[in-house]
Amino acid sequence: MTGAPPICRACDVPIEDADDAVYVGHEPSNSGPGWAIWAHRAHVDLLEPDQAATRILARVLVARALSGE
Repeated sequence: MTGAPPICRACDVPIEDADDAVYVGHEPSNSGPGWAIWAHRAHVDLLEPDQAATRILARVLVARALSGE
């Protein structure tokens, strides 16, 4: 982590201590590479999973179950 400190996704506060920063994931952008999502170590459990990804995974698992794979 260089430059400006990352911002916690849960509380919107800069994460000053690099040991307290947890990489949560990557958020794509419509134009460009997107950005990394960070959270304080204590706030990781407060974040919800991406609803779109969860919905897609559920559809894939149901389709596999119905097809007998």
